[in-house]
Amino acid sequence: MRYYPDASAHLTWPEVNTAIEEVFAEHGRGNVRMPSKVYITFPDGDFRTMPAAIPSMDLAGVKIVNVHPKNRERGLPTVMATTLLLDPASGLPTAFLNATALTDMRTGAAGAVAAKHLAQKKPLTVGLIGSGRQAYAQLAATAAACTISEVFVWSRSMARAEAFAAAHPEYAITPVARIQDACACDLLVTTTPSREPLIRSEWVAPGTHINAIGADAPGKQELDVALLRRAEVFIDDYEQATHSGEVNVPISRGEYPASAIAGTLGEVVLGAKGRSSPDAVTIFDSTGLAVQDLAIARIAVGRVDGTELPFP
Repeated sequence: MRYYPDASAHLTWPEVNTAIEEVFAEHGRGNVRMPSKVYITFPDGDFRTMPAAIPSMDLAGVKIVNVHPKNRERGLPTVMATTLLLDPASGLPTAFLNATALTDMRTGAAGAVAAKHLAQKKPLTVGLIGSGRQAYAQLAATAAACTISEVFVWSRSMARAEAFAAAHPEYAITPVARIQDACACDLLVTTTPSREPLIRSEWVAPGTHINAIGADAPGKQELDVALLRRAEVFIDDYEQATHSGEVNVPISRGEYPASAIAGTLGEVVLGAKGRSSPDAVTIFDSTGLAVQDLAIARIAVGRVDGTELPFP
């Protein structure tokens, strides 16, 4: 078994987007083995265990990832992750990866794939709700898949929104003080850890596509339930999304039926599902799938030299 340090600097967004699109297609075909995430909760966060296998790609493994929102105060990333790849034939561990930055990239790529297939206007005006690492990953990945004309960013702290814009001048980002001003866009991307709805339905114009990224654990919610009822909601995985995605709270409260879900992103990639009209509001509810981690790990191990670890 070999240990692989951070390989993110050696990966390009187009190749990561392509790899993630491929595994969503395999998911849509029913060709993956992937139980839902298992959560262990703590007072200030949680960690998740995410196993999966993709037989057609000869890939198997597991990721362990934490989410601790207060880590910024500790000088640590909110999200940190490791991935272990296994040989499907023998079960032998073959690679152990630092997957923190890779997790940012594969999540960003899922949003880019959704925008490519569901956003109906090109070029896109983009509204970012949240100004952390994942907001940047979503923007960078989407810019590699779609043409972007304008970007607006809102954060709970105007200073953080301004710092985000200053850190990424290549995108000509405009910080906004009012959240509804960021919602006036073609592609709205939410990346907050909120447990209360932030986005009201009346702020979202017909034809908008929303990548709902932040709700990735039970109890999290970024979108008004009225917006979900009005929209065509596509998820990454039924079992996982209904348990811990944007739809989890409304479903648990009986405010939104699981039967209203329009389909999965895998089905969208395959062309089996999609937006019904140019004026439809579409939502991609992303929880993050273990098969995405396998796909990006496969690229990463070919880009950096690993250190041999004694095993078994």
